[in-house]
Amino acid sequence: MEKVNLADAFASFDEPWSPRIAAELNGQYVKLAKLEGPFVWHSHEDEDELFFVVKGHLTLRLRDRDIELDEGEFFVVPRGVEHLPIAEAECHVLLFEPASTLNTGETENERTVHDLKWL
Repeated sequence: MEKVNLADAFASFDEPWSPRIAAELNGQYVKLAKLEGPFVWHSHEDEDELFFVVKGHLTLRLRDRDIELDEGEFFVVPRGVEHLPIAEAECHVLLFEPASTLNTGETENERTVHDLKWL
């Protein structure tokens, strides 16, 4: 395992909503993703999901409120909670979640990524 420089890692890909695996530990993935625009409403029945904003601003819309995240802030979406990530401009996030977590959770659509790429 090598150290990861976040700026270099984010510079290595351009596609929004296409997470990359940066590391694995104890059955968990550390994923990096560039987000832009709205994603899809979804939930993860059995997994919590940590969103850490490295660059930019992210709104996590929940059914009962919005969570506004700026650089250096994170929020854990509890398992089973429906959420809609929205990035008005490009946003860089670090995600921490079980390796089995599908990016669209219980929702299958054109944004579902089954085969994640490693950095």
